[in-house]
Amino acid sequence: MNPNILQTIVEKKRKEVSSSKRLRPLDYLVEQLDRAPSVRDFKTALTDSTAISLIAEIKKASPSAGLIRDPFDPIEIALAYEQSGAHAISILTDESFFQGHLDYLSQVRERVSIPILRKDFLIDPYQLVEARVAGADAILLIAEILSPTHLKEMLQKTWDLGMEALVEFYLPENLPWVIQAGPRVIGVNNRDLRTFHTDLQHTLSLRDQIPTSCVLVSESGIRTREDVLQLEEAGVHAILVGESLMRSSHIGESVLHILGQ
Repeated sequence: MNPNILQTIVEKKRKEVSSSKRLRPLDYLVEQLDRAPSVRDFKTALTDSTAISLIAEIKKASPSAGLIRDPFDPIEIALAYEQSGAHAISILTDESFFQGHLDYLSQVRERVSIPILRKDFLIDPYQLVEARVAGADAILLIAEILSPTHLKEMLQKTWDLGMEALVEFYLPENLPWVIQAGPRVIGVNNRDLRTFHTDLQHTLSLRDQIPTSCVLVSESGIRTREDVLQLEEAGVHAILVGESLMRSSHIGESVLHILGQ
């Protein structure tokens, strides 16, 4: 694995955003906002249950794992997630490295009633407007690719658009300024995006440093019911699970197992 993969992805993303702005200028996107579907409450979806909540991810491929699911039908997957009790759905929209697409988000949004999160490498307010027009209820912001000031600006813009933000970090030294930005939902990524190595203990070691006022999400490397119970006992509110579900031949059953049902 290229140790600079995150930097490579962000550099590619800057070029993609510049191209998108030429093809669909921001003014054009803003005009489409009135036609976007109403926002579903992502934060409440994660806190309504007394048990740990599940954000189930739709992901065809990744730089670390290669092709994960083939054949790949995002609508079929989303329906299985919702019917089996997932509380929200995360959809990879990065095309170059994860074989995702923003159209997947729009298509899924029309078929399910639970909140949808756009998971991508978001570095420009343009992408936030793009997400809302496509029907996203929430978006992912990654601390490791944003400066403290940039994070605050992106977070405020997300809220101005009516969406919620899952603010994710990996490096412990980034947590103080992540908290200072004032997010309502914080994600601890158990995967080091520089190397793609995962360690579930990462969330557990940082749990006590997360403000109790924030919804805490543990992301990546969650594969078994035992993993879920360990996180639940530590006071984690929600989990984001992707690859282990994507590799399952019976997605609905796997969701039920993860949720202990």
